[in-house]
Amino acid sequence: MISDTAFWVLTILLGAGTFLIRFSFLGLLGGRTLPDWALLHLKYVGVAVFPALILPLVLWPDATGGTLDPIRIAAACAALAVGLSGSVIGAIFAGMGTLYALQWLS
Repeated sequence: MISDTAFWVLTILLGAGTFLIRFSFLGLLGGRTLPDWALLHLKYVGVAVFPALILPLVLWPDATGGTLDPIRIAAACAALAVGLSGSVIGAIFAGMGTLYALQWLS
C-alpha cells in the first residue's frame, strides 16, 4: 500500500501537471486568434477522440465479458449511418435507440 505522504505528493504533482497542461492552451492562447493551420488540426480532434472512446465498448464490452456482441455491432452501424449525415446528436440517439431496442427484443 502507498504511504500517506507519497499519496499526497503524487496527488499534488498530478494536479499541478493537469493544471499546467490546461493552462498552456487555455491561459496562454485563450485570448488570441489561432492560426488557420491550428484551427484545421483542431477541427479533427472530435472525429479522432469519439471513435477511440466508443470502439472498445463495441468490440470488447464488459457487459458481455469481452465477447463480441451482434447487438452492439448493429447499434454502432446505426450510429455510423446517421453520423455520416453530419448529425452527432442524431448518431448518438440512433445508436442508443438501436442498442436498447435490440436488447429489449432479444
